[in-house]
Amino acid sequence: MNGISLGYAMCGSFCTLRRALDAMKRLRELGAEITPIMSPIVYSTDTRFGKAEDIRREAEEICGRKIIHTVKDAEPIGPKSPFDLLIAAPCTGNTLSKFSLGITDTSVTMALKAHIRNQKPLLISLATNDALSATAKNIGALLNTKNVFFVPFSQDDPLGKPTSMIADFSLIPEAATAALNGKQLTPVVK
Repeated sequence: MNGISLGYAMCGSFCTLRRALDAMKRLRELGAEITPIMSPIVYSTDTRFGKAEDIRREAEEICGRKIIHTVKDAEPIGPKSPFDLLIAAPCTGNTLSKFSLGITDTSVTMALKAHIRNQKPLLISLATNDALSATAKNIGALLNTKNVFFVPFSQDDPLGKPTSMIADFSLIPEAATAALNGKQLTPVVK
């Protein structure tokens, strides 16, 4: 990861933000240069999992850069092409589905669209309660999309939340290396 330029987009799966920040920190320790990107919800919402201000501060401290959090600030990612790889972690079913359908109405969906137009790899670290229901068709579409890769994922609570799936955030560095080499880390579904 040394010298690799990463965009790191975070969406509102609040229960996985700690894991996403830990993976971000690990990538930074491995030498990646990281620009944080946050959806408006993550950027501004306090939850039982933490205060937005604390999450913003930690991401900026890890990365040493200001957070991109508006559509306007994410749009230049396309023409400037600053990232070798863009990681969406956590990526909610809502954001994944919007991206799959070409909807760009948040800083994160704009960042994803702007980055992928440069034919560079995008790595999705899924965290959604509807992966095996409403979001399933969009996951399928993106699994078949050039330059889109997934961090391996599995059901997190098959009995209590039978349609929920979550990525193994500890595999983000390994999946990132694979994506940079044009390969999908397997098995995709564990």
